[in-house]
Amino acid sequence: MTGAERADAARNRAAILAAAADLFDREGAEEVSMNDIAEAAGVGKGTVFRRFGDRTTLVEAVLQPRVNTLSQRVEHGPAPLGPGGSPTEALSAYLDALLDFVVANRTLIRALEHRGPNAYYSNSSSRYWIAELARRLAAVRPGEDTDYLAHVLFTALRADVVDYLVAARQMPLDRVRAGLHNLAGV
Repeated sequence: MTGAERADAARNRAAILAAAADLFDREGAEEVSMNDIAEAAGVGKGTVFRRFGDRTTLVEAVLQPRVNTLSQRVEHGPAPLGPGGSPTEALSAYLDALLDFVVANRTLIRALEHRGPNAYYSNSSSRYWIAELARRLAAVRPGEDTDYLAHVLFTALRADVVDYLVAARQMPLDRVRAGLHNLAGV
């Protein structure tokens, strides 16, 4: 009987994650309630809360496989995003990949950006992205304060900043991309 419960729990978890991902991507994370997710997953609202505890944990659970996919591309994919290639091409590809990731996942990222002081910078994924950005910057701009520059560039990649520039200021995404490259010196 315990095995059947585990299979049922696994099925519920998968259904909740699939429903949440679909609703968050379609409607925006801010617009979707836990009840909406439960209904779409075919489970009770209590099951969603028992499985994930709160909305932030659910958003993180939906976002994490996407983070892992990009991390795998960075660490093991083809150059210039993956290992190899010139430092300038590697930095450019990395900036493009981060911007594309933010644009594709902006509602999820926005839901997490304001969790608390330093939340945007202190989670493990952000620390990884910043460290990798600093490493690639150091290869292109040796002798400069690339830790500082990585944090400044990462701030320019906040989902709320990108949304503001693209939606409110009506900047084409290509202009935002060019600005990032310009700030990075590539």
